[in-house]
Amino acid sequence: MAAATRSRDARQSRAGARGLPYGTVAKPAAGRRTARPGVRSPASDACAAAGGRTSQRPHPGHERSRPRARPLAAGSGCGARERFSRAAAAELRASAAGSPWRGRHSACETEHSNSMDMGNQHPSITRLQEIQKEVKSIEQQVIGFSGLSDDKNYKKLERILTKQLFEIDSVDTEGKGEVQQARKRAAQETERLLKELEQNANHPHRIEIQNIFKEAQSLVKENIVPFYTGGNCVTDEFEEAIQDIILRLTHVKTGGKISLRRARYHTLTKLCAVQEIIEDCVKGQPSLPLSEDAHPAVARINSVMCEVNRARGTLIALLTGVSSNETCRHLSCVLSGLMADLDALDVCGHTEIRNYRREVVEDINKLLKYLDLEEEADTTYAFDLGQNHSILKIEKVLKRMREIKNELIQAQSPELYPSSKTELQGLIGQLDEVSVEKNPCIREARRRAVIEVQTLTTYIDLKEALEKRKLCACDEHPSHKAVWNILGNLSEIQGEVLSFDGDRTDKNYVRLEELLTKQLLALDAVDPQGEERSKAARKQAVKLAQNVLGYLDLKSDGWEY
Repeated sequence: MAAATRSRDARQSRAGARGLPYGTVAKPAAGRRTARPGVRSPASDACAAAGGRTSQRPHPGHERSRPRARPLAAGSGCGARERFSRAAAAELRASAAGSPWRGRHSACETEHSNSMDMGNQHPSITRLQEIQKEVKSIEQQVIGFSGLSDDKNYKKLERILTKQLFEIDSVDTEGKGEVQQARKRAAQETERLLKELEQNANHPHRIEIQNIFKEAQSLVKENIVPFYTGGNCVTDEFEEAIQDIILRLTHVKTGGKISLRRARYHTLTKLCAVQEIIEDCVKGQPSLPLSEDAHPAVARINSVMCEVNRARGTLIALLTGVSSNETCRHLSCVLSGLMADLDALDVCGHTEIRNYRREVVEDINKLLKYLDLEEEADTTYAFDLGQNHSILKIEKVLKRMREIKNELIQAQSPELYPSSKTELQGLIGQLDEVSVEKNPCIREARRRAVIEVQTLTTYIDLKEALEKRKLCACDEHPSHKAVWNILGNLSEIQGEVLSFDGDRTDKNYVRLEELLTKQLLALDAVDPQGEERSKAARKQAVKLAQNVLGYLDLKSDGWEY
C-alpha cells in the first residue's frame, strides 16, 4: 500500500513538472514518433538493412535525462552517414599529410619493417655476417703487416683467420642456395686475407730487406767490441759499410705496398740511428780529458762517461737485434741512473766542470731518445712520405721542371733557352733548401730531382752550342768535326730520353740504350791525332753520353719513396 502510494506520488510529481494534470497522458508533438521498447520503425529496419545503427531507448533510469533520438528521414539513412564518414576520413588523411609526425611515423614503419626482416633472416646468414665482421676488424692489420713469417704477430693473425675459416665451415646451410652463397663469399674473403698475409711476409723485396739487415747485423757483431770495452774507436770501413747498406735499403722497390714501405722505413730508422750514434761518438766527444785533481767530481764524471760509451754499444746491439741479454727497459733504467748520479754532483762555482757535465748529460739524453725508435717505427705513419713537407716541395719543383721541358721540346725555339736556364737555376736553389730530415729516402728523392733539373740544363747548353756552331763556319780539325757530329746525334737522343717514361722492359728503353752505346763506340773510334782541342772535346762528349745513359737508367729503375 505504501509502495503504491509512493509510485502514484512520483507520477504526479513528474506530471506536475511537465505542466499537466495528474492522470493526463502526454501526446507527442505533430510529426514526431516515439519508439517503444521492442518495436522497430520502418526507418530503423531500412537503416539496419543498410548496415547503419538504429536509435536505442535509453536505460529506464535515464529516460528524462537524455533527449530521445530523432528517427532518420526517408532517403537520408546510412548513405548520408557513409558520405560523411568518407569525407571525414579524407579530411583526416589530408591533415596527416602535412603533419610533422608523418615522417616519424614512416621512419618507425621502416624500422619496424627492417626489424621484421632481420627477425625473418636465416640464423646461418646471421652467423656468417658476425664472422665477416670479425674478419673485417683485422683487415688493416693484415694489409699493413711488415714482419716475417716467424714473427709473433704473423702467427697471431694467421691463427685468428684460420679459426674464422673453421667457423665458416661449421655453418649449416640446410641445403639452401642463399646460405650456401653467403658461406662461399665469407670463405673467399677470409682466404684472401690469409693469402695476403703470407705474401706480405714472403714477398721477394721483403726478403731482400731482411738480407740487407742481416749484413748490418754481421757488421755490428764484428765491430761493436770497442764500445763494450768503454772505448770510442770505430773504423772508417765500418762507417762506410753502414752508409752503403743504408743506400741499398733506400733503393729497395716497394711498388707502393704499405707492408713493404713500412718494413723499409722500420729498418732504415734503426740503421740511421746506428749511424748517428757512431757519428756522435766519433765527432762529438766531450772535451776530455780533465784533470781529476781539479775537482773530486771530475773522477765521477769520467767514470759515467765510460759507462755511457758502453751504453752506446749496448744500444747499437739492441737496435740491430744482436743482443739477447739486454732489453730497452733495462738500458733506460741504467741511463736514468747515470743521469741521477750526475745531477747529484756539486760543481757550483766551477764553470768548466759544469760544462763538461752538461755535455755528458746531453749524450745520455740522445741515447734515451733512440730507445723509443722501436715502438715509434711500428706505430708511426712516417713511412708514408706522400704527405711529407719536404717531398711536397720536391714534387712541386719537378712539376715545374716538366712543364719547362715540354715547352722546350715542343717549341724547339732558341729564344726560350736563356729564360728556361735561368728558371732551372732557381729550381736548383729551391731543391738545395729542402730539408732531408735525416731521412735517406728524402735525401735520395732530392738527389734524383737535382739530376732531373741538371740534365735538362745540359740539354739546353748543348742546343745553344750547336746553334752557335751553325753561325760560325771556320776551318777545324777533322777529328774535332767528327766529335761535333756525334754531339749533334747525342742532342737528338737526349731529347728522346727526356721524354721517355717507361721501365727497362720497354722496347723504347732498349732502343735508346743501343743508340747511346753506339755513340760511345763512335767517340772511341775518333782519333784526335794529338790535337789537344779534339781530345778535350771527345772527353766532354764521352762524359755527356755516359751521363745521358745514367739518366736513362735512373728514370727506368722504378724507384719510389
